[in-house]
Amino acid sequence: MFTGIVEETAVVAEIKQSSKSIEFTVGAKVCGRGLKIGDSVAVNGCCLTVVKLGSRSKRKLIQFDLLRETWERTNLQFARAGSLVNLERSLPANGRVGGHFMTGHIDGVGRIIRWERAGQDHVLEIAAPPDLMRYVVFKGSIAVDGISLTVATAAQKSFRIWIIPHTYEVTALRERAMGDAVNLEADLLGKYVERFLKRQRTQW
Repeated sequence: MFTGIVEETAVVAEIKQSSKSIEFTVGAKVCGRGLKIGDSVAVNGCCLTVVKLGSRSKRKLIQFDLLRETWERTNLQFARAGSLVNLERSLPANGRVGGHFMTGHIDGVGRIIRWERAGQDHVLEIAAPPDLMRYVVFKGSIAVDGISLTVATAAQKSFRIWIIPHTYEVTALRERAMGDAVNLEADLLGKYVERFLKRQRTQW
């Protein structure tokens, strides 16, 4: 479980194809502290398992093994050595929920269709698949590349959010551009409510 408060932006160190998986290695500082093999880390919002640890200069090297399905269903497929990715360690039982509850299971990939500065802030508009847009509501929560954000406007095929300077500066959003892909995870509560209502209807 995660909360959508990015702890740091890590640098992709290496991406290597193997016979069984895709080896995805990042260099981290904050999230490398106390990390163990088998721990869960959200990388651009995607929950991955640490399989190998090393070090390079002042950074901890963290390796994850990605299945082909994970690779193809997330924007990690567009990452390159040197790219920035958002990292968040899994939420401890006594941790603070600064954002909203997230599973790290990506629902779909959206595309940036508007990305511009507005005063001190930035306006970000994302086109999303229809099966994901049904969970997007005005003032609701959504995870974009693992960042817990609030929906400012919800249209039929896209939604808009405002990015404050702090979020822009401490996340990988500062590298994003028009047309880029972003990982999306809809609010977990909405999914459970939809499921519950479907079951209720079948019982009526």
